[in-house]
Amino acid sequence: MSKQEATIGENIKKYRNKLGISQDVLSKRANLAFHTIAKIEAGATPNPTIETVKKITDALGVSLDDLMK
Repeated sequence: MSKQEATIGENIKKYRNKLGISQDVLSKRANLAFHTIAKIEAGATPNPTIETVKKITDALGVSLDDLMK
């Protein structure tokens, strides 16, 4: 797993926790399967698609740039 992939998952978790929402709530807001969120956060999905990442950023209310930092 590359550093960037770990960072994306870690940042998703950070922003999700900041909002005080569960992986399940995020998955519903992003219209994604629960396991998709769980796998990305855990680093088990090495290359989430840009469409998936966009849905997550929209659901978290953050920019793609914020998520990639």
